[in-house]
Amino acid sequence: MKKKIISCLLAAGMLTAVMGGCNGQSNSSTPSNSGTGGTQSSSQAQGSGSQQQTEAASKYQTTYGAKNFDNVTVTVELFDRSNAPDGSTITDNKWTKYANEQMNKVGINLEFVPVPRWDEVTKMQVMVASQTAPDLTLTYTYAYAEDYFNQGGTWDLTEFIDGPDQAQNMKAYLGEDVINIGRNTNNQLYGIVAKRATTAKSNLFLRKDWMDKLGLSVPTTPDELYTVIDQMVHKNPDNRTDVIGAQFWNAWNTKLAFSKLASDPVQVNISLGEDVIQEYYDDGMREYYRFMNKLYNEGLLSQEYYTWAEDNFKSYIVTGALGFFEYSVNGSVDVMRGSLLKTLQENVPSADIISIPPLKNVNDGKQYSAAYSAGGLIAFCPKTADEKKVEAAMTYLDWMCTKDGGHVIYHGFEGEHYDDVNGVPVVKDAEYNSKDKDWIRADMFVTGNQGYFATVDDFNACTSKEAPGYEDHVIANYENALIGTLIHDTTYTSPSTTSLIADLKLIRDEYSVSCVTCPTADFDATYDEYKKELEQIGIQKIIDERTAYFSK
Repeated sequence: MKKKIISCLLAAGMLTAVMGGCNGQSNSSTPSNSGTGGTQSSSQAQGSGSQQQTEAASKYQTTYGAKNFDNVTVTVELFDRSNAPDGSTITDNKWTKYANEQMNKVGINLEFVPVPRWDEVTKMQVMVASQTAPDLTLTYTYAYAEDYFNQGGTWDLTEFIDGPDQAQNMKAYLGEDVINIGRNTNNQLYGIVAKRATTAKSNLFLRKDWMDKLGLSVPTTPDELYTVIDQMVHKNPDNRTDVIGAQFWNAWNTKLAFSKLASDPVQVNISLGEDVIQEYYDDGMREYYRFMNKLYNEGLLSQEYYTWAEDNFKSYIVTGALGFFEYSVNGSVDVMRGSLLKTLQENVPSADIISIPPLKNVNDGKQYSAAYSAGGLIAFCPKTADEKKVEAAMTYLDWMCTKDGGHVIYHGFEGEHYDDVNGVPVVKDAEYNSKDKDWIRADMFVTGNQGYFATVDDFNACTSKEAPGYEDHVIANYENALIGTLIHDTTYTSPSTTSLIADLKLIRDEYSVSCVTCPTADFDATYDEYKKELEQIGIQKIIDERTAYFSK
């Protein structure tokens, strides 16, 4: 453990040194020393770029089509899921060619840089530290994007976006609230945040066929869920002896069923910066881990659950061995996640999986659903890119916010990939789309998460058609994911988070397993030890900063 922490500190020191060197290369305005993230607070909205507009033409022209560039090449990060169909690669395919054709019309060339999706943070840190990051770099971790900006290593995008003649398509599509997520409290724009089509985040899934055969009702509380899982394992109606009762690929909604802070908007926001912060600050997390410990010690979790990769997790679903799981919203039938229910029914024709509403909180009896913030990933420009490349990169993002841009990249071409039904793109052939475009669409469409849509209802209607035969499952999944009080992710990052979070996560990785797998009699002592370890790293400093911020 100590060696890992020392290694992280050395890596952070090297990054700081490199970023400090970058700082001297900039003529941009001085970054804020605050670590404040761009939340959608009224104070930040009042300081939006629209109030700084002037009638004079902006120095940079970033509305697509407003300027012809002189053959500028922009490197663009592209998440790689190793799922390119035969005859294509992640960087050389129908859609990267289409994007280049459209950008070539205004004198911009795109060079895509593949980064493994699940290693994106590590890869990004290495690239930024070595000054090899793409001109347009992506991450879902806002804290890193803002920290790089605070260290002077990335561009302030304010002067490229806020003028009245700048990024007009981006402003129309993203809207002021989403754009402002990428601002700090000094109103500097350190990144461009993608707009989510829906904030639905997580589902609880159960084997409905087993519940029906056992005469079990949909559980509404953690205790009822325990009973259902226990029955599916010990009285399995298919006489299977290899049943794994439960797996929590994420536990966002399950944790909220134990939270003691969910009903208090200020307190729950203080707790939500990272899992490790929630587990320290929210006393209800002790009872969540006690519940998990009970499942483990009674054989209702795999005894090696903590070693599973996502492919292992999916294999237990599609072979019919898993009774309950919490997973990303619509994960049971999502094409991008492997159409798990469809594959399960090919192996076990009588099987069915349903999502259920969030469980009632053990403290107040109310239902809470974890939800994403209005923003998805964030794109930023390292100082290794010159101003012409940044101007071109922002023009590319502006194009992504158009019908010819993001709508085509995500939905394809009308008549080939979809039919327009009352303004909603309805899939023509889901299998064709899956092979032709769906494998890359979400990762190329970097100004939107989960599609180019005007409303959540449009999103639900369109998405249900992408899983033929499972339309009702899709609708139910997204509806169940938004039941009760929504607890949205926060976008604020406290100043101390970036320097402490790596070490805190190392402690969390160790104790999240220890607290679940320890003997029942040792549970409280183990959890107390976990909290003391976090205190020694300095987690209280983050809590104090988050308390001051959200108490305002």
